[in-house]
Amino acid sequence: MSEDQFDVVVVGAGLSGLSAARRLQKRNPQLSVLVLEARDRVGGRTVSKQLPAANGVDQWDMGGQWVSSSQTHVMELIRELGLEVFPQYTEGKKVHHVGGPHAKIKTYTSSMPSYSPLALLDFTQVMWRINHLTQNISVEDPMSSANAELYDGMTLHTFMEKYIWTTQVKEELALCSRIVFGLEPSQISFLYFLMYSATAGGTLRLLETTPGSGQELRVKGGTQQLSEKLVEQIGKERVRLGAAVMTICQNSENIKVTTSADTVFCKAVIVACPSHLAAQIRYEPALPVERQHLTQCLPIGHMTKFIVTYPTAFWKQRGFSGEIVVRPSEDCPLSVTFDATSPRGSPALVGFITGVQARDWCDKEMEERRDAVISSLVKYLGPEASTYIHYEEKDWAKEEWSGGCPVNVMTPGMLTYYHPSLRKPFGRIHWAGTETATQWCGYINGAIQAGQRAGMEVLAQMCPSSLSQEELDAVRASLKRSDPRKDSKCSSSKCYYLFGVVMTAAALVTAYLLAKPERGFEWF
Repeated sequence: MSEDQFDVVVVGAGLSGLSAARRLQKRNPQLSVLVLEARDRVGGRTVSKQLPAANGVDQWDMGGQWVSSSQTHVMELIRELGLEVFPQYTEGKKVHHVGGPHAKIKTYTSSMPSYSPLALLDFTQVMWRINHLTQNISVEDPMSSANAELYDGMTLHTFMEKYIWTTQVKEELALCSRIVFGLEPSQISFLYFLMYSATAGGTLRLLETTPGSGQELRVKGGTQQLSEKLVEQIGKERVRLGAAVMTICQNSENIKVTTSADTVFCKAVIVACPSHLAAQIRYEPALPVERQHLTQCLPIGHMTKFIVTYPTAFWKQRGFSGEIVVRPSEDCPLSVTFDATSPRGSPALVGFITGVQARDWCDKEMEERRDAVISSLVKYLGPEASTYIHYEEKDWAKEEWSGGCPVNVMTPGMLTYYHPSLRKPFGRIHWAGTETATQWCGYINGAIQAGQRAGMEVLAQMCPSSLSQEELDAVRASLKRSDPRKDSKCSSSKCYYLFGVVMTAAALVTAYLLAKPERGFEWF
């Protein structure tokens, strides 16, 4: 086994680790940086693949694929790398099917499906309640928020049972949980749900394709090329593939990093792999108990992503957008689909099998899943869906160095007792990864932001002269992990007053819609 000496070692060649390495090199070119990656490729949970298509062979993302104009870190990187984005196709009818397999299949063209008057009133009040709570959450220090311990003591499911009146709205929020996290509402801390929404600027941003929302834009050529182009800038010789990190041993002088292939020494380490994988590394001395408990109790979502390519975009010809939102059933594994036609015009649909459905279907044969998906597409979009060119799927839970996607989440109590250790360095070991982000946590943007933040921490520690005083102050403030935001806490009397005003307005809106049933609905 060879031994090398570096200033900084980065664990993980996904967008977070590569962003950290790039930030270090840009700010101090004299630093020697090495990136270690267990896989035989870069990109982490972004990977692009060539698939048979109408125009011969074309490329699609089998991992993270969407970006947004509100995601400043990834949009800046896309511009710097000279790449282009294009909008997610949304024109036409959307399919909405909740209430079970025998419920009526509905279509709509506005930004939300039609609800009964009671469900509309219910939806209005619960979204107001969630949005109000989200606006008062500190993403840096969620436990400083009002009633934080109370909300961290309940699951999203508990909140739904307590505050949602109608079955339809409960089903909608359960679908949101599966689509966003790949998990059921009973698996997620309600406070974590609020914090996650706050990092995106609101809950609806996580779900929509509208400007500024999470599914607004796609990257021409795929998202994996972001990592590939970062490697070109960092230098291919500074990235070692097939080098799974086994142990990280730090003493007063240096850090010894042992991989499956060799051993390297350095002065600082940035661990940028998912939290549950970081927990599999052996640390000497052992990590603080707080950090150990945190990483051992962060379940990761379960999603299987599929791409179906077609000779023609028949759904567009039939007036559909390609968007389907459905409550999964025994015969229908999918939760959501979108149009995935490539920039070259190769027609395709993309969809996800998520949450409990991903668990139930993951051990079946691929052909059985494929046939169930195609059957569901025929049901919702028409018989042409059966005439496909190619079906491709990727179950991220079965990829060794991912173990799931899109993100590790926190269960009840984790924020209350262990959140400070999420980003807190352990000696000269620093933590990155999208799970640690405060802007668009769980997304590509969050990975980039977290990597850049960890890079700045190392620079502040090793060569503070490479940072401005303002940047040094920002790093120190971040490491204090405090953001009380006392002004955001309202008294209960004020909250109840506001709630009364909103409910009165909602009742008036509902009455008006009853009188004017031809009016369409819009998100608020």
